[in-house]
Amino acid sequence: MNTRDLRMWIKGMGLALAAAAALGLAGCAKKEEGVITIGHAGPLTGSIAHLGKDNENGVRLALDEANAAGVEIGGKKVKFELLSEDDQADPKQGTIVAQKLVDAKVAGVIGHLNSGTTIPASKLYHDVGIPQISPSATNVTYTNQGFKTAFRVMANDAQQGKVLGEFAVNKLGVKNIAIIDDRSAY
Repeated sequence: MNTRDLRMWIKGMGLALAAAAALGLAGCAKKEEGVITIGHAGPLTGSIAHLGKDNENGVRLALDEANAAGVEIGGKKVKFELLSEDDQADPKQGTIVAQKLVDAKVAGVIGHLNSGTTIPASKLYHDVGIPQISPSATNVTYTNQGFKTAFRVMANDAQQGKVLGEFAVNKLGVKNIAIIDDRSAY
């Protein structure tokens, strides 16, 4: 991802965070008046921790920018705080992390990183009305569950596959395509 794309992504995440906060603000307890806690969940340890840390840093940057801009919701100035949890890219740990964020009464969650943790966690967030915005879960099931609290910021696997296939055939003139399955969840 180049610098321009990264800045656009961060700005999009900032808008997404504000939307999540506005959606979750009414029903969520706050530590102190005007403080809105945003949750982040992703692999902060393990083989893909570098991706989780990148997402966490992106959320932190977006919150810092929102705080510097003096965001107001309902005419009142708010301050965003981050509560970040390590789901280790493991579905079981993902639901434990989701429950921690639910119990902490976060206003919204940015995460989880991978579909395997995002999908089971989404039910917990949905059940209590916490908006969840996954920056990278692409499995079609995530947003096809009918949860009005589940959002993604990128195309799903079906959309990506179709566009990539059409590009390969129509723009690159590819005649043969092979699909390699490495037997991993990803």
